[in-house]
Formats: sequence, C-alpha cells, structure tokens
Amino acid sequence: MTETTLETLREELQRINLELLELLSRRGTVVQQVQAIKQRDGLPTYAPEREQAMLAALTAANRGPFPDDTIRHLFREVFRASVALMEAGQRKVLRVGRAPGSPDVRIPVGGAEIGGAPVVIAGPCAVEDEAQLDAVGRRLRQLGVRLLRGGAYKSRSSPYAFQGLGRRGLELLRDVARRYGLAVVTEVTDTRHVALVAAHADVLQVGARNMHNYELLREAGAAGKPVLLKRGWSATIEEFLWAAEYAVLSGNEQVILCERGIRTFETQTRNTLDVSAVALLRAQSRLPVVVDVSHAAGRRDILAPLARAALAAGAQGVMVEVHPNPAAARSDAQQQLDLDEFERFLAAVGLQS
Repeated sequence: MTETTLETLREELQRINLELLELLSRRGTVVQQVQAIKQRDGLPTYAPEREQAMLAALTAANRGPFPDDTIRHLFREVFRASVALMEAGQRKVLRVGRAPGSPDVRIPVGGAEIGGAPVVIAGPCAVEDEAQLDAVGRRLRQLGVRLLRGGAYKSRSSPYAFQGLGRRGLELLRDVARRYGLAVVTEVTDTRHVALVAAHADVLQVGARNMHNYELLREAGAAGKPVLLKRGWSATIEEFLWAAEYAVLSGNEQVILCERGIRTFETQTRNTLDVSAVALLRAQSRLPVVVDVSHAAGRRDILAPLARAALAAGAQGVMVEVHPNPAAARSDAQQQLDLDEFERFLAAVGLQS
C-alpha cells in the first residue's frame, strides 16, 4: 500500500484548486448568460430570495467537514462576486466622462464662457428686494463680472427660515440682469418650477440637497438651459458624476460641476473644501468645474485663499456670495462679502478684469 505523503496531499489540493477554478469560471459564464436574459426581460440583477433558496439547498446537502455557517459564508462570497460580474456588464462609459482625445465642454452664457478661462459667479445668497439686487448687479458690471447668482427659491434646513421670494425673485433677477447686461444663475428646487425658472434664468442650478433628486436632474437637463450641479455634502466623486449623467440623458451636455465642500468632523468651517475633487473631476470628466467657496467656508475671512487653491487645482470658475449689507442678510450673513470686500477679493484672487 502506497504511503500518503505531505507532498502527495499538496498535489491533490492543487488539483482540487484547479477544478474549483474551472467550476467558478463555468459559473461565471452561466451568470453572464442569466444577466443577458434578465436585461432582455427587464428583470432585476439581484434576487435575494433566489440567493436564500440556494443557500438553504447547499446547507441541506452539506456532509461536512465544514460547518453550515462556513458553507454559507463561502457561497455568499461566490454569489457576491457573481452579482458584481453581472453588474459589470451593465456599466456604460459615462457621457460626462473624459474619453481619450475628447475636448472639454465649453458653455457660452451671456457674455461669458464657462469651461475656458476662469469666470466669477457672484451675487447674494437670496434675492431679498430690488434695491439689494440692483446694488449688486451694478457693482458686478463695474467690475467686469458677467454672471449674477441669487436664490429665488431657497432650500433651508429649517422650515421657518426665509424660503425666498419665488416668482418675484426670478423677475427681479431677470430685470436686474437685463439692466446691467448680466446672465442669471439661480437654483431650481422642484420639478414643478423648472419651466418657470428656465424662462427667467440663463443657468439652472441644482443644489447640494437635490444632487440625488434624479427626476429634478432629468427635468432640468431637458429644459435646454445650462445646468450647474452642486456636489452633495456626503457624495463621492463617482456619485457626483452619475448625478451629472442624469442631467445629460436628454442630450443636453451643458452641465457645470460645482464643488462646494463636503461634510467632515471639522467645526471651524461650514464644510471642508475638497480641492482634490477639482483635480479628479477635471481628469475624469469633460465638463467644466467651478468651486463655491462661500458654502465651503461658511465664513468670509478665508474665501480668497480657498479660491486661489481651487484655481490652482484647475477650477474654471469661482462662485462667491455678495451682499450690499451682509449683516442684514436674511440668509448666510456670515459668509457673504460686502461690495468693497468683493472688489478686494477679486484683486486677491487675480480675477479682476
């Protein structure tokens, strides 16, 4: 009788390993075929009840020496890898992605072009009255800034906070913009308002709170106007680009990506400006990238250094909040610059025309 040696057992294990590999490869081929049928019939990729049934059958057939818990663990990993393989076949190259040799998207807005030389988008957090907006618009024109921002509809954490002037705010933005030859950037917060906002604005802004509001993204993209999409404060770069993909599904590639800070454990700023996101977005996407330094900082004293950092990382524009009298502002008073501070900001950042 031949004596079993360690080397013999190791050779047997290697044969078993190769057999398992062959079986896993066969399983992978079958799940790809399953996925093709599911896609054809509009069925979901993952079926949890099917997974539970397979695990129950496996443990019922288990004769050891591995305990049932180990069998469940091993096959759950096989199932997880199989689902990932099925989902990989669904992934498409993003329309907003940067393919080799693809040119950057450039978006003409009024007398400015977003996606080339750095631009400035400035104005109050919220439109409050005509005098306030006229003072800002007049100063922007004097300083050569062509893009006026201001909120007519405001999404606020508190339902009791100032929510904006709505339609009247849109009318004021349009009137002041025409008076001073500016283009309007304003937020749309609801699918029901898209047509109204598009009738008054040159750029539709989708705020951080609505980055995952896919119906709003679709509607805003379909309006035919440029869309400025803000990154959610807890969103990854990948999630941000997927959100932008929703906005371009209608064929409208005029989407601007806006980094506005992410939520971290830091308490000295409202959010934490993710400068690395600017470089990553420029590398991974053809869309213009701008940075809202006001919402990143939540304070006015460090806006210029943050803007310089953003531009150094490749940002193609800076958004900043400006108010004639920030102390009396009805929202975000602490982060808005007054008109003279704004002029100094432009000089400090090197964006004064």
